[in-house]
Amino acid sequence: MNTQAIAILGSGNIGLSLAKGLVKAGIYQPEQIALTRRNISALSILKEQGYITTSNNAEAVANATIIVLAILPQQLNKLLDEIKPSIDPSKHLLISVVSGVSCQDVREHLGLDVQVVRAMPNTAIAIGHSMTCIATDTASDANISLVTSLFDTVGVSIRINEELMTSATALCACGIAFFLRSIRAASQGGTEIGFHAHDALKMAAQTAKGAADLLLQLASHPEQEIDKVTSPKGCTIAGLNEMEHNGFSSAMIKGIKTSAEKAGILYKQS
Repeated sequence: MNTQAIAILGSGNIGLSLAKGLVKAGIYQPEQIALTRRNISALSILKEQGYITTSNNAEAVANATIIVLAILPQQLNKLLDEIKPSIDPSKHLLISVVSGVSCQDVREHLGLDVQVVRAMPNTAIAIGHSMTCIATDTASDANISLVTSLFDTVGVSIRINEELMTSATALCACGIAFFLRSIRAASQGGTEIGFHAHDALKMAAQTAKGAADLLLQLASHPEQEIDKVTSPKGCTIAGLNEMEHNGFSSAMIKGIKTSAEKAGILYKQS
C-alpha cells in the first residue's frame, strides 16, 4: 500500500475512476485520497465510503503528497493560482491529465520548480481498461515509475515523448468516441440487414472487441487478420472496398488529425 496521500483536484469521471481503481487495487485506502469538487454534494456517496471530500483545493494540496490535476484546460490557471501557496516543490509531485498543457506550462504559471508528470487516460478508465500515455520533461525516473504504477491499476500505460501528448489525446482519449461511432455505424448496418437494434448493437460491439483482442493477444497486424477473413471474390472484400471507396480510412485519419490540432490549442485559447 502506498503511504503517500493523494489529492485529486476536479473529481469528474476520470478523477473518480482513478480513485476507485487505486482503492480496488489495494494501493490506497479511501481515507488516503482527497477528492475535490465545487459541488461536494455530488461526492456524498464517496464520502460515505471513506474518501475525503472537500471544495477547498488548497487544503487538499497541503495535506497530500501527490496532486492530480483533473480539470478542463480553461479552468487550469485559476486552479493553479488557488493552490500555489500550498505547493512545496520538495514535497509535491503534480500529475496533470489536462489536455494540451505542457509540464513547463504548469511550472511557469506556478513560478515553482515542481516536478510535473502528464498522463492522458481515456474514459475506459471507468472499467479498468484505459489506454494511458505518460510523459514528462524534468520529473525523475522514480516519479515516472510511480505515476505508471498508479495508472496501471486502471488499464495499460505507455511512456511517450511529451511532444506527442496532444497526439495521444486525439488517438487514445478522443479515439474512444471514434471507435464507438464505428460500432454504432456497424450496428445500424446490422439493423438495415434485418437484426433488431439491440441485437445488432451487441453483435457489433462484441465483434469489435474480438477484433481488438486479436491484435492485442496475438501481437498481430490488422492486415494480417483481415487477410484471414477475405477470400477472392468474397463478401468481405466487397464490403471493405465499398467502405474505402466512400472514404472510411481517410475519414478516420483526418478526424484524428483534426482532433490533435484542436487539442493543442485548447489551453492557449483559455
